[in-house]
Amino acid sequence: MTRLLRILFTIPALLPLWALYPLSSVVAWLMGSVIGYRRKVVMDNLRACFPEKSERERAKIAREFYRNFADSIVETVKVLHISDKEMSQRMEFDGIDIVDRLMAEKRNIVVYFSHTFNWEWAPSVTMHSQLQPSPDNHILFGQIYRPLRNKAFDRLMLHIRSRFQSVCIDKSTALRQLVRASRNGSFCVGFMSDQHPSHGDAGVLTTLLGRPTLMISGTEVLARKLNAAAIYWDMEHLSRGHYRITIRQMADNLNEVAEGDLTRQYTQLLEQTIRRDPAIWLWSHNRWKHPIPQQ
Repeated sequence: MTRLLRILFTIPALLPLWALYPLSSVVAWLMGSVIGYRRKVVMDNLRACFPEKSERERAKIAREFYRNFADSIVETVKVLHISDKEMSQRMEFDGIDIVDRLMAEKRNIVVYFSHTFNWEWAPSVTMHSQLQPSPDNHILFGQIYRPLRNKAFDRLMLHIRSRFQSVCIDKSTALRQLVRASRNGSFCVGFMSDQHPSHGDAGVLTTLLGRPTLMISGTEVLARKLNAAAIYWDMEHLSRGHYRITIRQMADNLNEVAEGDLTRQYTQLLEQTIRRDPAIWLWSHNRWKHPIPQQ
């Protein structure tokens, strides 16, 4: 089944992106205007987060969101058949020297990241760093992930996400694997931290886009356990098929940062990213579904 999926996805991946974007535009129209994929969730989120905007302005953000969402699908498929040169031209990293310096000092790095389009291209950071990952130099680039229920599709996505030598690390074994990786070398690993906390994560109560929000605290807890430096990946959508991540340093020494403050700092940075370009974020998730506990 995995092989069949890979063949089916490889066929469109052979096409250039300029030929895939018309298909993406059709998919975006179908999702947003015909099927109405999570349309109510999207619009409810936008109304609550941008009460100062008119309904027309929010509808425009929604249309751009659906186009970005559809583009991210074809762009993810394209990873199966894209040259290193084209990817490095389409995905820029500003401030990669921060990563190189920390890892050259044998420091571990926890990357705060979010579901901003197109996050699936972020593992190409390995092509921009001077410290190339390999077992010999004990350099590891990776991302934490939650396995998909469909095993065949999960294997396909693991293949796509490891295209640039970036390692996918199962969330359930993350601490154990990262401790092992840090014993003889250093790592730079991304955590998607914009979802509401899962079971067992107490979360950090803060404010995001004017709304009381319980943010994931597990990223900060793990960073402290591993004595890691923390950075933020600030995604920008430059044009269709072109992105830039600006690497922003958050904390070198977490012993100097009060508990919970790193998570709050990340929340502020994420809000700046979203307010700069609202359509870049994944609005179709009901992030405020659960009531905020009284503290």
